[in-house]
Amino acid sequence: MVLGIGRKKLPENLSYEESRELAQNGSAKTRADLAERADLQPEVLYFLAEDPSSEVRRRIAANAQTPRQADLILARDGDEAVRAELASKVAQLTAPEGRGAQEKAQRFVEETLEVLARDQATRVRQILAEALKAVAHAPPPVIQRLARDAEDVVACPILEFSPLLSDEDLLEIIASSGLSSRLCAISRRSNLGEVISDAIVQRNDRKAVTELLANSSAQIREETLDSLIDGSMTETSWQPPLVERPALPVGAVKKLASFVAETLLQKLQSRSDLDQQTAEAVAEVVRRRIEEGAGEDGAKSDPAAEVAKLHKKGKLNSEAVGEAVLAGQRDFVRHALALMAGFQVDMVDRVLSRRSAKGITALAWKAGCSMRVALQLQTNMGGIPPAKALHARDGSDFPLSPEEMEWQLDFFASLGQE
Repeated sequence: MVLGIGRKKLPENLSYEESRELAQNGSAKTRADLAERADLQPEVLYFLAEDPSSEVRRRIAANAQTPRQADLILARDGDEAVRAELASKVAQLTAPEGRGAQEKAQRFVEETLEVLARDQATRVRQILAEALKAVAHAPPPVIQRLARDAEDVVACPILEFSPLLSDEDLLEIIASSGLSSRLCAISRRSNLGEVISDAIVQRNDRKAVTELLANSSAQIREETLDSLIDGSMTETSWQPPLVERPALPVGAVKKLASFVAETLLQKLQSRSDLDQQTAEAVAEVVRRRIEEGAGEDGAKSDPAAEVAKLHKKGKLNSEAVGEAVLAGQRDFVRHALALMAGFQVDMVDRVLSRRSAKGITALAWKAGCSMRVALQLQTNMGGIPPAKALHARDGSDFPLSPEEMEWQLDFFASLGQE
């Protein structure tokens, strides 16, 4: 029988005999079209799983009706595209089947997923991880393997979303992994408990802690939160998520109000969850900050005179500038940087107003400030988002060479001559 072998389009209805004939003797295009059909007998689909055409096998791999035994064969296919297509179908493979078929098919499903989880192609494992990341009935051994995969694109989706990872699993991965990307993925998990949050904080990974603070569903002990608030005085990228965390304790709100930048202070004051007592406490802290620059007679003090006085005492240094930045004493900082760097105040204003991370870093360096203070200047005085700010190299070194920083300063100096 040769019915349909030369057809351009397969008939709507095919008998078993017709579909078997087409699978054996049809053209490559006919067999590929046949492989997509949902009305074929399992034996025909199984036969096509070993077709010489990779396109036919790819379509069989994508077919939800393909027998589980055939899926296992396709999991070892020599063509990566075939295996990738199968990996994208795994959510359907793991769906519970009828009681009679489930036990029989489960062995094939698990073995298929285990083969794909060990696939040499990162792309195949990545597709598998994306498909399984939120599946509650995926085989636990497969999830465990993917969570510890050598590639971030495979491990991170599982670490962030899989409900099959226990706290014990997460603690072991946190303790053994030195990769910031994986700590960040765990930090983004929904409803993290205090134990996991503490373990992340103890790794002292700046980016992971930032992600943890931004995760509104993560539970963080009050003592841990308090230590992070203290740390945010120097690690300013933590301040925005801290200010926006829900249900902040009164003490945390008051402490943040004492040093965050003015824009964040406004967000803190406008929080809708502050009770009257907390709102009044924050208002009092704000009032004291405003009065910090006033003299004993109530008149606003002269920041240039204060800077000169401190310089004469030998106390005008990086630490003094950093404290003034955190206290929101902008005028004091402007005059301090000018005196320490040997510039006019308008040069300092020019650098700060251009919101240049490199320019502000160079200004801090010229003034003899630390890279920690340079970061504070970028985010608190220069209005640069933490994600776009320049950070220290090797913990404390300036990320630019002296030549690069001198060039930056010469450039800003030239702008004043225009």
